[in-house]
Amino acid sequence: MRIPLYQVDAFTDKIFGGNAAAVCPLEAWLPDTTMQAIAEENNLSETAFFVRAGDSFEIRWFTPKIEIHLAGHPTLATAHVIFRHLVYNKNEIVFSSKSGELRAGRSGDLIQLDFPAYDAKPVRSPKALITGLKSKPVDVLLGRDYMAVFKSETDVLALEPDFAELAKLDCLGIIVTAPGDRSDFVSRFFAPRAGILEDPVTGSAHTLLIPYWAKRLGKTVLHAYQVSKRRGEIFCEHRGGRVLIGGRAVTYLQGAIEV
Repeated sequence: MRIPLYQVDAFTDKIFGGNAAAVCPLEAWLPDTTMQAIAEENNLSETAFFVRAGDSFEIRWFTPKIEIHLAGHPTLATAHVIFRHLVYNKNEIVFSSKSGELRAGRSGDLIQLDFPAYDAKPVRSPKALITGLKSKPVDVLLGRDYMAVFKSETDVLALEPDFAELAKLDCLGIIVTAPGDRSDFVSRFFAPRAGILEDPVTGSAHTLLIPYWAKRLGKTVLHAYQVSKRRGEIFCEHRGGRVLIGGRAVTYLQGAIEV
């Protein structure tokens, strides 16, 4: 069986930046074990699979180790593939996912993801978080992920985590964030339990980051960077129970895989 394969750099306007995702359009769903094996073989932070279902698309995401229920950058990459490479003339895509309905719309050269907003609640710092980050944050919150808040962008850039310690935490990933020097906020994201030491740009983390920074800064439209080595730019908006996560994307390769 030949399956189309696209590799897209998301949340960037140039190749070798942002976060790379593999995107596989399917005629029908493959066995979960096959999709997991493809994601492991691709060895990117996520591989997205989608199947057209009438006027919408069903979408699923796999890391090299597990299936996850919400992922931002591979959804942006998938929307880019549908808008640019497939015969699709509408300005909005509706995705059906394990996290409910998601939307992706064109706004100039940006793709805006319409995702649910999630609140993170203040918690006491687990020992493994402090030991794993090798630095004590100002505040710690917990939603789907732990979120460690630091004083400055410099503090976030300086982190050199102990991933074995962070893997002891009962969560998908660990967000670290701080006010940005040239943006409203910056972040990094570590997910060793999902097989991703540092994710270059993490759209789903912004479902927690955007509500937090919108409340803290008293504004609904925000500009952010994820300050990994590959660096990503995110255009954010808080809309109550939803968030808009905007970014650009570029195609790195097109091909096919045989399974």
